[in-house]
Amino acid sequence: MKKAIKVCILSISVSLGFVSCQSDLTSLNDDPKHPSVVPSENLLATALYQSSYYMDNPSVNFNNYRFFTQQWAETQYRQETQYDLVTRNQPRNHFNRMYVYSLNNLQQAKTFLANEANDANVKANKLAILEIEQIFVWENLVDTYGNIPYSEALSVDQTLLPKYDDAKTIYLDLINRIDNVVQTVDASADSYSSGDLVYQGDMTKWVKFANSIKLRLAMNLADVDPALSKSTAEAAINGGVISSDTEAYKFAYDGGTFTNPVFDNLVASNRNDFVPSELVINTMQGLSDPRMEVWFTKVNGIYKGGVFGDFNNPYTNYSQLSSYFRDSKTASNLLSYAEVLFLQAEAAARGYSVGDTASNLYNAAVTASMNENGVSAANTATYLAANPYNASDWKTSIGVQAWIAMFNRGFASWNFTRRLDRPTLVNPSTSNLSSVPYRMPYSDQEYVLNGANVNAAANAIGGDQATTKLFWDVN
Repeated sequence: MKKAIKVCILSISVSLGFVSCQSDLTSLNDDPKHPSVVPSENLLATALYQSSYYMDNPSVNFNNYRFFTQQWAETQYRQETQYDLVTRNQPRNHFNRMYVYSLNNLQQAKTFLANEANDANVKANKLAILEIEQIFVWENLVDTYGNIPYSEALSVDQTLLPKYDDAKTIYLDLINRIDNVVQTVDASADSYSSGDLVYQGDMTKWVKFANSIKLRLAMNLADVDPALSKSTAEAAINGGVISSDTEAYKFAYDGGTFTNPVFDNLVASNRNDFVPSELVINTMQGLSDPRMEVWFTKVNGIYKGGVFGDFNNPYTNYSQLSSYFRDSKTASNLLSYAEVLFLQAEAAARGYSVGDTASNLYNAAVTASMNENGVSAANTATYLAANPYNASDWKTSIGVQAWIAMFNRGFASWNFTRRLDRPTLVNPSTSNLSSVPYRMPYSDQEYVLNGANVNAAANAIGGDQATTKLFWDVN
């Protein structure tokens, strides 16, 4: 099992062109396709690409986040918008990519880094990047599945069948890991350069990213552990979170070796499977949202969304995603400045001490999204005047606006819709489930390879169903 994982990881590295092979005679004894040692920066680059690409992938074969938030509708097929998560094995596919392609690459990078020649401060910074990126992937997994293999998951030398850890216990450990790792960073020292495809070795940005993950975790705890949520959120903000679009966690695609996953699924594949949903179009039209002009095409002079859960054929009868999303170089913006501001606005609305009012942070969050999408200051001001913050119904104000701003950022949007229950999502009459998904079921392969542990986890969370809520989703 260990050997299979290593082969998979290193084969990915080679396929992306990150590994060069020796040509001396002694190398004839080695397998050039599966080298035993790879520079840690190569594995970092691989993990950054893989995690970004698959967290953001709209393919019906992977995470399906955009359908969980009902922002996209389908045309030729309906299984995914009817919440069929069995036929295409999405739970297995996402689980494997996050563990094998991302977490294990990062764990291998940590191992190889230990033997690389670096100044102590440089090595500490490099290790911090690997640690923060691992935490980011763990956050995605625990908020996708709930209880997951964690403490024993990356120790294949000791444990072939890892136990599933309690999700809240994982949350507490991730928060502690963030606190510990940011203390090791020396922003004046060097770190990874060519391997860091997100922040190019800027440790100040990595620390702000880490604190922003901490803020995400804190706000998810708001209803289940308000005191911990408050102290954690306030500490994250005081430590410094993402404070501009240039600090957002974005994976930039070059349009050649790396292409945006939306481009791959809508353009390169030459398929017409997805349209913006009726819920998105109608909600934005009702608010006179100027981002519609940037995001969608019109049909006979109007915007028309697809009915969620239905066939929406012919494709040309509906609005489509514009070139803004379809470009091969569009970055995967997986933790945006706008999202961080909405999280802070929510914290303020809940009475946390965050240095500003909920109203001001709401306005800043909407403005950040408008700026990100090229909307003029005048149109932004008009929009905010027509859609002001409502303190008496702050969940609707923040929830709906965050859901719009997170369009095409499925995982981020899913966190808001599960926590705030805004906007109101509907279950299509043809759905396979009794409600919208609150989690992804466990991988079917786990029941074959790690049956005792996955069955114990299913019992612990109240059943391995997509409709089982995560521990923090109590309202």
